[in-house]
Amino acid sequence: PGTVGEKMSLGVGGSELWRLPHFGDLRGELAPLEFGSNLPFKPARSFLVYGVPSDKVRGEHAHRECHQFLIAAHGRLSVVVDDGHDRKEVSLTEPSIGLYLPPGIWGIQYKFQPDTVLLVMASHPYDAGDYIRGYTDFLDTVRQDGR
Repeated sequence: PGTVGEKMSLGVGGSELWRLPHFGDLRGELAPLEFGSNLPFKPARSFLVYGVPSDKVRGEHAHRECHQFLIAAHGRLSVVVDDGHDRKEVSLTEPSIGLYLPPGIWGIQYKFQPDTVLLVMASHPYDAGDYIRGYTDFLDTVRQDGR
């Protein structure tokens, strides 16, 4: 992504990279997140993922209904997005870049650099029934849904 507010489709089930508005001067950088205006949904929940050893993997699931927006608030990591047909790896390297994951996308987060903090915003409160945790189950769901 290049300019402020730009979205770039990844070609994987509606996943997009977003360049968030950001402002900088001699005092540092600011990237405001305005729920309902510069995010693809209004978050109902957010959480931080941190302290992940570089050889460990997070995610490895999809959601049936929940949308997610991921930002590397500090550090960097790689994310695989997979819609059951296409798969792409992206790097999150700065806090002004967000990754939008719509429902039905298998997400894997890995290659966490030391001290990385991943901010995840979710459209729904936690619901264990919304998760598809097995990759074979995910592929079966994709086939059943005709995607």
